[in-house]
Parts: sequence; C-alpha cells; structure tokens
Amino acid sequence: MSRVKASLPALLTSLPVLLATTAFPLRASAADGFDGANTAWILTSTALVLFMTIPGLALFYGGLVRTKNVLSVLMQCLALTALLSLVWLVVGYSLAFDTTGMAAGQGGRAAFIGGFGRVMLAGVTADTLFGSIPEILFFSFQCTFAVITPALILGAFAERMKFSAVLLFSALWLVVVYAPICHMTWGGAGGHFADLGVFDFAGGIVVHITAGVAALVACIMVGPRRGYPKTAMPPHNLTMCVTGTGMLWVGWYGFNGGSALAANGNAAMAITVTHISASAAAMTWMAIEWTKHSKPSVLGLATGAVAGLAAVTPAAGVVGPVGGLSIGIASGFICYQASTALKHKLGYDDSLDVFGVHGVGGFVGTILAGLFGATAFGGNQEGLAIGAQLGKQLYAALVTAAWSAVASWILLKGIDAAVGLHVGEEAESQGLDLALHDERGYNL
Repeated sequence: MSRVKASLPALLTSLPVLLATTAFPLRASAADGFDGANTAWILTSTALVLFMTIPGLALFYGGLVRTKNVLSVLMQCLALTALLSLVWLVVGYSLAFDTTGMAAGQGGRAAFIGGFGRVMLAGVTADTLFGSIPEILFFSFQCTFAVITPALILGAFAERMKFSAVLLFSALWLVVVYAPICHMTWGGAGGHFADLGVFDFAGGIVVHITAGVAALVACIMVGPRRGYPKTAMPPHNLTMCVTGTGMLWVGWYGFNGGSALAANGNAAMAITVTHISASAAAMTWMAIEWTKHSKPSVLGLATGAVAGLAAVTPAAGVVGPVGGLSIGIASGFICYQASTALKHKLGYDDSLDVFGVHGVGGFVGTILAGLFGATAFGGNQEGLAIGAQLGKQLYAALVTAAWSAVASWILLKGIDAAVGLHVGEEAESQGLDLALHDERGYNL
C-alpha cells in the first residue's frame, strides 16, 4: 500500500502526457498544420448550417405560406439541398475557391472568378489541408452556405413559380452569381473585395445581399400571386414558423461562429454578437408593432430575429457586443420599414419578405461593420480608418447588388423563354402541392 501511495503523485504528474499521446492522437499532427480542435468545431458548424436549411428554413417558410402550398416549399428546400450540393461538387467550389489562376499570374480574371483546378474536388484527399482543417471539411462547410443562399430566394416567389424553373434558376444562379461574389470576397489574396480589405465575415455580401437582391428581381419578374394585394394571405401555421425560426437561430451559431474556421475567442465573440443582434432586432420589431397596432405579434418577433441574424452576419468577426446590439436595433427598425411601408408603396409581391429582411438586413450589417469594427466602438480592428472602410463596404455592397440584379434578370428571362416562370392561374388557385406534386401537405 505504501508503494502505491508513493507512486500516486508520479502517476498524476504523468497523466497529462499519457492523455496527450493516447486519448488525443489528433494533436500529433499539429506540427504539420492540422488542428483537431478546429476540425471538431467546423465539423459541428457544418452540421449546424445544414440544419438551417433542412429543416430550419423549410419549416420557417413552410409555416408562412397557405395550406395548399406548404408541401411545395418543403419540397423546394429539400430538392435544392440535393441539387446545389452536386453543383457545388462539380464546379461551384472550384469557381469560388480555386486559386491556381492567381498563382499563374492571370491577373484580372482571377480577381473575379476562380479556376477549374478543383472541379470534382480534383487534388483533394482526406489529408489535404485548408489552413488547420482538412480541405474536404472546408468544402463541406462552404457547401452548406452555397445551399442556403439560393434557398433563401425561394420565399420571394413562393406559391407561384414552376418547380422546373426553380431548379434551373437556382443551379445557374449558384454558378453565375454566388460563385464569383464568393471568390471575390472569400477566395483569399487576389480576390477583388478581399484585396480591398472589405469586411464580410460570414456572408452579408456573399449570402444576404446576393440572395435579397435576386429575390426582389425574381418576385417582380414572376409576377404577383393571384389576388395580391387585395386578398388576405395569412400564414397557415405560425407554430411551424416559430419552430423554424428557433432552428435558424441555433444554426446561425455555426454559420457565424464557424466562419472563424477555428475554435477560438473570435468564434466565441462571433456567436455572442450574433445572439445579441438577433435578440435586439426581435425586441425592436416587436416594440414597433406593439406601438403601432396595440398588440405584439409572434410573426413580427420571429421576423425581427431573422433580420438581426442576417444583419450581424458580415460584422460578426470584427464587432463586439456594442456593435452587435447596435446592428440589431438598426436592422430591426430598418427591415421593418422595408418589409411593410416600402413594399406596400412599391407594390411588389415579395411573398415572405426576402428582400426586406435579408437584402436590406445584409446591406445594413455590411455598412455598419465598417463603423463598429473600430476599437472605439468595441470592435477588434485597431487603427481602422472608419471613413475609408465605410467607402469600401458601400462599394462592395453596391457592386454585389448590381451584379446580382443584372445576372438574375438575364437568367430569369432565359428560363421564362425556355420553360416559363409562373405556374398559371388554375394551378395557383388549386395550390402547388396538388398542381405540381400531386400530393397534399395535410390530409384533412
């Protein structure tokens, strides 16, 4: 017994070494650049971001449409998840992140679009690294972003667009709009926006402005729903909508926190400001409705939360809690006005307020990142020249909006000529569940 007691301190002293060499072998590759903790966090984040589309966005959008169209929205989200993942594999990832053109000194073209060196993941193995994580994991993480961005657009033309047109538009849009903006912003040194020093931590430009502007163009070109705006079209299931909102909110932790590509303090701060912004925007939207209509609505609270989540996305990696709070309040107020007064004044039928929430929210957050990123406002960008940075943010936002608008218009014109966009009055009146899929969302 005395020998055991004598050896116990030595055993406890050696325990960390034993654990480091046996229980956590992933750390053994750290000298080669691989980091097991970072990899574990991005594995988790990838699952969280996929969870945002299926089932999060599907339920959020599905609850907002009428009963006769709920299944069509779920179908679109599920189908796009599969289709766009394949497009991302074949060519999307390569166009967004292949930098062989930059290395070859191709100059102008490489600043705006990637090459074909990663088509079908050529050259990528389980051991290939992207920073400190496997490149195959980076591919999968970015795939979930490529999936949800076109899926966001679905809400603009919900209840009236042909399923074939939805598939064609989304696949082509991923290649023509999403991939080049992604490359310019996140493709590394040599990308146009990246070289300018534009802040877009997790997709205010790449995701929300591109999708929001395309949504506005699409809802105008497809045309309004039959009876809009005179006929009331309330959500058929707010319980489903709120469930989807909660899933989006939780998933956004992976969306923004995962964009740090590391398990570190920057990821933790990104998650924190994301939560603060969503909370502030939800409360702001609710307060406005409560004041104007004497009663707060569940729909308004949920929509405000999503607006705050969208707006803080570009700024999450550069702002602190003060920035998160300010962006949340600003987006709650501005997105409310865009989704109500502006939409009613201009008369476009953005069914589920994609432009008002994501387009406007993404724009607000992109601009404010240039202000609240400064250390004077609690951000982490020391010595930031606020005026110059605001100019860069505005430039990138406007260029992105212009490209998304023009390219989306061209794609939709071509698809309209090929297969048509609007389902027609009879199919719309019957509901897309039966007209397009010969199925019902509910057996009543």
